[in-house]
Amino acid sequence: MLEHEKHATRAWVLHPDLKSDHGRRDAGPALEEAVGLAEALPGLEVIGSTSVRLPKVHAGKLFGKGKIEELRMVLHDAEIDLVLIDGPVTPVQQRNLEKAWDVKILDRTGLILEIFSDRARTSEGVLQVEMAALSYQRTRLVRAWTHLERQRGGMGFVGGPGETQIESDRRAIDDHLVRLRAKLAKVVKTRALHRASRAKVPYPIVALVGYTNAGKSTLFNRLTGAEVFVKDMLFATLDPTMRKIELPSGDEVIMSDTVGFISELPTELVAAFRATLEEVLDADLIVHVRDISHEQSDEQAQNVKAILTALGVDDTAPMIEVWNKIDKMDPEAREAVETQSARMDDLFAVSAITGDGMDDLLSSLSDHLKDPRREESVKLGFADGRKRAWLFEQGIVTHEEQTDEGYALTVFWTLLQKERFSRL
Repeated sequence: MLEHEKHATRAWVLHPDLKSDHGRRDAGPALEEAVGLAEALPGLEVIGSTSVRLPKVHAGKLFGKGKIEELRMVLHDAEIDLVLIDGPVTPVQQRNLEKAWDVKILDRTGLILEIFSDRARTSEGVLQVEMAALSYQRTRLVRAWTHLERQRGGMGFVGGPGETQIESDRRAIDDHLVRLRAKLAKVVKTRALHRASRAKVPYPIVALVGYTNAGKSTLFNRLTGAEVFVKDMLFATLDPTMRKIELPSGDEVIMSDTVGFISELPTELVAAFRATLEEVLDADLIVHVRDISHEQSDEQAQNVKAILTALGVDDTAPMIEVWNKIDKMDPEAREAVETQSARMDDLFAVSAITGDGMDDLLSSLSDHLKDPRREESVKLGFADGRKRAWLFEQGIVTHEEQTDEGYALTVFWTLLQKERFSRL
């Protein structure tokens, strides 16, 4: 018996260009990014996209009557199943547009939740994303809650059997949230143990951060020789990968590739992925990777910095900038970028694809992570065998004497090693 292939969901992307919003993004790049988001979700086929200029938001249906009818004909002729609206859509607007167009509607937050759920791998990441999605979906209740019966990753927005009673949905969601919180409490305890384990790592941690699709994973692969999944799509990496590398100085560091940031990231997901981004909070050096060839590179950089601030990374955190993808620039623009980076200590122009600029970047990592050493005395009791072993593993003990209470050691260490020791 032949199996029928499951047809991809035919999707159309709409970007509302609201003229009254003076802080809005340029419509062209914003629509392009929204299409990239849609293409990052498996099972969707983007048939077309449109930027819609809006003098104002219509409370009940978002768009005006004439535009709704115009779009209805376009969507009907293209046989669209799902419309992705690049912006916030209220439950009332969603319901009315679905009735007017006879399609399913998903706003920007819902789409990002879908992608994150499809890609999240760590236990806490999965739980946090599902809780965020449930809370988001509870405010809508416009279609069935189908999390437990979904056939693929994702939060059940795109697929589903149809409408169910609102009260039944609400009870199901609330009950499941209670169960998820109980699971999360157990996972958080486990995470505390993992954090303690990381404190024992004798190497500095370097965290790559940046806007999604900035080339972090390609740079990570170039520096570490790893084979992290790399694709020209948004959110190609959603869980951190860590590798040990040796710098030209001979020093060894742990490098972490993290999830890409994006503008208008749902607040729920900043909280949900705080655990996934713990490598950033614990990092000894943050490397902000930018796609310098992108026309909105400056705006993307501001979004990254805003999210880092929301995560608790302050201005004093050690950070360097890497301007990636210089291979995509015309010769004149590339020369200007390389000249600017040569004048600044914490700025590097590179191409993760060709390897240009890598030597200077690696040398800088060594310089930034060098920490002056100092000699200090440490006293340990006989029960502190693990701490004593750690000091010897670091090779920083210069003298030791046994006393009536335990051990008196002289150590020659860095402030970083002293801090890590204090967390043991």
